[in-house]
Amino acid sequence: MRNLLRLCPLLLAAALLFGAAPAFAGKRVALVIANSAYQHAPSLVNPVNDGSVMARTLKDAGFEIVDSRHDLSALDTRRVLREFADATRDADIAVVYYAGHGIEVEGSNYLIPVDAKLERDTDVFDEALSLDRVLVAVEPAKQLRLVILDACRDNPFGKTMKRTVASRGIGRGLAQVEPNSPNTLIAYSAKAGFTAQDGDGANSPFTVALSKHLTTPGLDVRRAFGFVRDDVLKSTGNKQEPFVYGSLGGEDVPLVPVKVAAAAAPAPNPQADIRRDYELALQVGSRPAWEAFLAQHSDGFYASLARLQVEKIGAEQAHAAATEKAKQAEAERDRLAAVGAQKDTQAKAAADAKAAEQAQLAAQKAKEQAQQQAAAAEQQRVNLATAAPNAAPSSTAASAGINVASLTPATAPADLSRSVQTELGRVGCFSGQADGNWNTSSQRSLSQFNRYAGTKLDVKMASTDALDTVKSKPSRVCPLACERGFKAEGDKCTRIVCGDGYALNDDNECEKKRAAKPTASKPATSRRDDSEDRPARQRRQAGGYGGMGGIGAAAGAGRAAGGGQVFCNNGGCRPVNRGCHLEYRGGGGPGNDANVEVCH
Repeated sequence: MRNLLRLCPLLLAAALLFGAAPAFAGKRVALVIANSAYQHAPSLVNPVNDGSVMARTLKDAGFEIVDSRHDLSALDTRRVLREFADATRDADIAVVYYAGHGIEVEGSNYLIPVDAKLERDTDVFDEALSLDRVLVAVEPAKQLRLVILDACRDNPFGKTMKRTVASRGIGRGLAQVEPNSPNTLIAYSAKAGFTAQDGDGANSPFTVALSKHLTTPGLDVRRAFGFVRDDVLKSTGNKQEPFVYGSLGGEDVPLVPVKVAAAAAPAPNPQADIRRDYELALQVGSRPAWEAFLAQHSDGFYASLARLQVEKIGAEQAHAAATEKAKQAEAERDRLAAVGAQKDTQAKAAADAKAAEQAQLAAQKAKEQAQQQAAAAEQQRVNLATAAPNAAPSSTAASAGINVASLTPATAPADLSRSVQTELGRVGCFSGQADGNWNTSSQRSLSQFNRYAGTKLDVKMASTDALDTVKSKPSRVCPLACERGFKAEGDKCTRIVCGDGYALNDDNECEKKRAAKPTASKPATSRRDDSEDRPARQRRQAGGYGGMGGIGAAAGAGRAAGGGQVFCNNGGCRPVNRGCHLEYRGGGGPGNDANVEVCH
């Protein structure tokens, strides 16, 4: 690492000696299409305004051709793309900007002209323009092919068109793409699967950020879109995140070259090598890299920023260790409870688990604060470099206008909680109000997200990890729960209506009614008059024949009479005389008593 850091001044000297690669200044052409006046859908307000802003921005940037069109039909769009393809044949940079409605059908993206009806899902193949058709128009460009789509709005056509095939998917927003041609970038106003906002003003947040950063002289187009992303996230409360698909080579590709006087030599920057060392360590991002940087540059502006990066890494490592310790303490507590250990041992394990949990929460807060401080410092450094790319920061952070030690977190805890609540509501796991209060309801919602998303996020507090994970889900995660008699259809509960002859069963499904079976009348049965047999049964039950049953009956009768024995034979039953008792002598039957009264 130290060897690499020592090479940076040599590389800078070589670049100054032989001359850096000249800023690219080839032929640049652009096509701007903005559709607002849709004939079969509600009109859009911002696209025409956005198209005017982008056309003016590209003209001011020195583009040789800027063809600006609005409210094009399908036929006109095809004609304009064909003409623009002719203009790109000798161009080095070709840019297409589109604002309006777009739709995704089975993984393919389409731009919707103003005369499209889209009554059926198959109409999109005839009435709309595929994104591939736009890519064909910019393909002849040699240096950069750039397509910018501010078309991720909530599309009304997707809700009304009929599906000719039930399995054909119509997505929300636009689908992710991977350009096949080299040196091609496709920029979305919102990540694939998400919708974008038009904003409260005359222009969308995406177009406002584009007009601010995209044509900055000398700024690589990839970094420009990075600044666009940051501005849109900030202006929309982290609800909309622009995204860029495709890749470029290692050299910077600015849309607007830096104008440098031929006779004027660049002013030497004494801290250029320190800045390069810092950016190299930032790319590596490990503690040894930052320690190597601080070993060579122990003080000054970049040293202060490097120490913040070291603190961030240390906080992340401390949080990981605290999380592991909390898991081990919790597992030990559960193990002791399972094996039935002594109460004092279980109490100590529970206290250790509680302490480990508190330490984990403290480490989580420290980690997030360190991450936010490092991110805020890095953002201010980038802003300073953009505002004055040739100016060198002073030797101390304070004199450069940055008080590194007192940087405030980029996101307040309440704002972070509110953002997590909002994203949980979007994926169907949170039904309350996003008020920034991370209470039991919010924790239960994040726990439900963990269950259905297969994640293991810490639910005790809102975190940037939780926000990023939930935001990565493009659609509903938690299932929609409906009452009995209703069923889930999309994001709504609709009443279940059963047809004639069907009724709702216990499983909330329509089931065919069963016909009632006729009950056959049972023939009257005559009961045998056993009055003649009743005295004999009564005699047997009373022990009239001296059987063992008589003993039990006599005992029962005696208990009924107050605890004395009762003697029974063919002549009837009477209480045993005082001082006497019954003895069983065997036998029994007519004229032969089984029980004998014995008196002393």
